[in-house]
Amino acid sequence: MLDETDKRLLAALQKDAHLTANQLGDLLHLSPSQAGRRRQRLETDGYIKNYAAQLDPQRLGLNVQAFVQIQLGTHAPDNSLSVARLIGNRPEVISAWTLTGDADYMLRVFCADLQALNSLIHEILLPHPAVSRVQSQIVMDQFKRDAPLPT
Repeated sequence: MLDETDKRLLAALQKDAHLTANQLGDLLHLSPSQAGRRRQRLETDGYIKNYAAQLDPQRLGLNVQAFVQIQLGTHAPDNSLSVARLIGNRPEVISAWTLTGDADYMLRVFCADLQALNSLIHEILLPHPAVSRVQSQIVMDQFKRDAPLPT
């Protein structure tokens, strides 16, 4: 179980993963060694899965963000596996979910421009034999950035 100190440590690391044991100790009112041990335990126990840099998509030339819904024509296990493999191999797809409802998959994609999004949809996704429908929503503005998880 997580105690309040663990939750505060996780919240702090979500804001800044570069915090040292000394800085964490100061924030949490612990010694640096205690803060470091807590961090290590949370990593070992799987609460902390990874540390990553958050990049600016526009600075990288990725000017179009979209959500793409995919509906399958058939739900045979081989088809689902094949579509999941296709999605997993596309670098422009940064997140993918299986869903309930009309769509079977929801993808979050970043593309250089509308032509690149069009190519992804019409040359990669729609030609797959299991895919019956693709619908996209282009993000006009992201007014709330990806937030830390509540702890």
